[in-house]
Amino acid sequence: MRSVGIRRRVLIVGWSSFRDGEATAGDVLALRRVEEVLARAGLAYDVVWSPVFRPEALHLEQVRPGEYSHLVFVCGPLHGPQIEALHRRFAHCVRVAVGTSVIDPTSAAVTGFHRVLARDAPGAEPVVDLSARAPTEPARPVVGVILTHGQHEYGPQRRHAEVAAVVTRWLTGKDCARLELESRLDTHDWRLCATPAQLSSVLARLDVVVTDRLHGLVLSLRAGKPALAVDPVAGGAKVTAQARACGWPALLAAERLDAAGLERWWEWCLTAGRVTARRIQQQLREGDVVRDGTDELLQALGPCSVG
Repeated sequence: MRSVGIRRRVLIVGWSSFRDGEATAGDVLALRRVEEVLARAGLAYDVVWSPVFRPEALHLEQVRPGEYSHLVFVCGPLHGPQIEALHRRFAHCVRVAVGTSVIDPTSAAVTGFHRVLARDAPGAEPVVDLSARAPTEPARPVVGVILTHGQHEYGPQRRHAEVAAVVTRWLTGKDCARLELESRLDTHDWRLCATPAQLSSVLARLDVVVTDRLHGLVLSLRAGKPALAVDPVAGGAKVTAQARACGWPALLAAERLDAAGLERWWEWCLTAGRVTARRIQQQLREGDVVRDGTDELLQALGPCSVG
């Protein structure tokens, strides 16, 4: 089964290795668990990735099968022509599947392996998925993203599309956990919050909020969380005014929005900005430090009598 003269080297593949395959968090963690085990055993290996998911990595099209003695297929269900093609292409290799689901034990995708170490299979006791014991990494910042594509009342001053494009392109390159949020409430759509308390509960668990909305800024500060704010209206409008009213400095203008500015305020929000946000939160709670218009409301209503 192993070609004479080939040094011992393992090729690790999975569904995330195929061009049209997908990479789930569980798949990637399972791969890392196998990497950890092989590295600890002193075995040489390479990992194959989909060129769609990781263009810079090793792809199946680039692999020279003769350089490998073993092929390990990690995670996911064992079925389909892609796996059957691996058996043909790497026929000289010892082929092992680990952490996989076996649906049909008689399929060529399954029987083509010399050994199948299934996480679940008909008639077999299941084992824990590989992702559960994968190496633990430091937590990344959790970022709420609250953007608007509306506000047509600003007419030609609108820069909403441009702002969203710059912000989302920049965020894609950040090593953070992104959570798209919407300040609009809905009692019928399960994807949206139905009450302000529900949204506030989400905001309270974030590290930072990136937003071009007035209430994205204000509700973040109300929760004591730093907001990296962008005013999407040329010349500045209500987001700029609200940042000024709250004494919040992390604000970028649409006309001067770029990755460098976003990066600068990002670093500030995750450091000194946390302290500033908590201070502003306390001021908002105390009520006698800031003005919100209600001070003059009763006076504007004039003398009122009930009954």
